[in-house]
Amino acid sequence: MDRYPEIRDLQLLLALSQRKHFTRAAADCGISQPAFSARIHHLEQQLGVPIVRRGNKFLGFTREGELVLRWARRILTDAEGMRQDIEVARDDLHGVLAVGVVPTALPYAAAISTSLRARYEHLTIQIQSLTSSQIARALQEFSIDAGITYRDERNAPTMRFEEIYKEHYVLLSPMHLAPRKNGTATWLEAASLPLCLLSKDMRFRQIVDEVFLVAGVTPEPVMETNAFTAAMVQVTNGSAATIAPQKLVDSLFLDQNSVSLKLEEPVVEKAIGLATLDYEPALPAIDALRAVIGVSV
Repeated sequence: MDRYPEIRDLQLLLALSQRKHFTRAAADCGISQPAFSARIHHLEQQLGVPIVRRGNKFLGFTREGELVLRWARRILTDAEGMRQDIEVARDDLHGVLAVGVVPTALPYAAAISTSLRARYEHLTIQIQSLTSSQIARALQEFSIDAGITYRDERNAPTMRFEEIYKEHYVLLSPMHLAPRKNGTATWLEAASLPLCLLSKDMRFRQIVDEVFLVAGVTPEPVMETNAFTAAMVQVTNGSAATIAPQKLVDSLFLDQNSVSLKLEEPVVEKAIGLATLDYEPALPAIDALRAVIGVSV
């Protein structure tokens, strides 16, 4: 029996991992549910291991199935890279580029996507708002192609990080809570205000907490959220202030009742960059993204 799986079977397996439901995955792949199940079962016979945990419904993947899924993603990424390389040789590029982006960099990612689409109109860019740890994990699992995230020395040696810009921080506050109408504010002054901060599992919040620690204060936020939108609402309705990246604030239309003050004592900057697997040859769509961002290809 041929023990090398077909590309089509690996595509079905990836669809199952995304939908976690046989019938829905089969519909996405344009085949019947019985035919879908039969091909997954055939793949298990080919490889000689159980891949899917079954009951009355999909229960997840076995340990061997997780290994197969990881290789399936890598093989499909390579196959997609070959297809894209051929298209680039014809000065065209189709396909999907999945990019995980930390919430603070979403406006930047949206602008870059517009520039990339202007160069390759048939390329679809999928932007997923993820934490930095989720981005690192998704890259290792080949479930995204690239990330725009923070530099993290703890990342695996297979990760490549190319700095794009430095993130600087501001106090964004309702006028009646702000220590002054313009200029700068200290982290100590920020800590004295009712604050809405991002949740503690997010790298941005961890950076903010580290700076407050250096400043010798431990603020008690009145609200925590995993979305900057909610924090901005607190500012605009006058309920609380927040700490935000300068680039994010620059992309907003602040009303006359909101104040943005650069934070100092200490002045802090953190690198935001393009994270990819250090894997050659790179997906042509990733090289196209690098070229638009302006990092080395």
